[in-house]
Amino acid sequence: MNLIRENAKKFEGIPLSVLDLVQVREEDRPADAIENSAKLIRRADELGYNRYWLAEHHNFEGIASSATAVLIGRLASESKEIRVGSGGVMLPNHAPLIIAEQFGTLDAMYPGRIDLGLGRAPGTDQQTMWALRRNLKGGADEFPRDVAELEAYFEGGEDMPVRAFPGDGQDIPIWLLGSSGFSAQLAARKGLPFSFASHFAPGYMDAALELYRNGFEPSEKMKKPHAMPGVNVLIADTQEEAEYLITTHMQQFLSIIRNSRGKMQPPVEDIEALWTPYERQYVMQTLDPRTTLFGTKDKVREGLLRLIEETQADEVIVNTVAYDTDKRIRSYELLAEMMD
Repeated sequence: MNLIRENAKKFEGIPLSVLDLVQVREEDRPADAIENSAKLIRRADELGYNRYWLAEHHNFEGIASSATAVLIGRLASESKEIRVGSGGVMLPNHAPLIIAEQFGTLDAMYPGRIDLGLGRAPGTDQQTMWALRRNLKGGADEFPRDVAELEAYFEGGEDMPVRAFPGDGQDIPIWLLGSSGFSAQLAARKGLPFSFASHFAPGYMDAALELYRNGFEPSEKMKKPHAMPGVNVLIADTQEEAEYLITTHMQQFLSIIRNSRGKMQPPVEDIEALWTPYERQYVMQTLDPRTTLFGTKDKVREGLLRLIEETQADEVIVNTVAYDTDKRIRSYELLAEMMD
């Protein structure tokens, strides 16, 4: 049953989408993580989620989404209606022509279901950034020019000296993603939809969304702004279970502080035994209670409605981290039921 599509009007008319990093559990291989994502997208499609986005990261043993376009193709083949795309492709890591060809190919295979979300960060550390780009001239500073070049490949035309095949003349929605005000302003100026990474940068969310809405200029693609903040959600049958399961997510941010790029860790009974007071402060600040919601359906519903009201979100993309794949899928099922 498409619970979300049927009940969206009851939930402030807000579509919900899925963000997936294709995380590798401690005892798993990347192949196992990809199969878990295939299982999730099939269920998300059945439930009526709007989009399923994959994020580009590099040099992380616990994340299997580095070849983002390849995975989009695999997961799109596992679904029927849900839109599948990037949340996002880190454009400075790639030639715009390559991205146009890759997503043109995806759109040719799955017409009307492919999204192209673009970020300007490397999605990795400085050393890996060098390995990815080889030539760092311009880098993220060239992002507006690279976006314009990519748009030109999709617009196509015989007067273009270089054309993307597939890609030329194809209508593939471009989103700009960000964790600061830069992409918010660029998305506003270009009249594009914007998604803010409030699931890991909550402190900048309000300012970025305000910049986007206040500066929005209508375009041929969009007449009014469309903002989609990210939110961490974990729903369980009891509050105690949710508090236990969320410790996996907490350990991920703890590993960032410690510069450890290992695999996803199982939940623990006593998270306080794992961190110092400074580390705890950092993790809890990142997992802000406005944008990290965990507990029962009633508790999460209250927090999500409040977030939608405060941000005037047009859509929400949900990141759910749970070590047990069935528990993760169960959380998305409860979220869909919550909308009724």
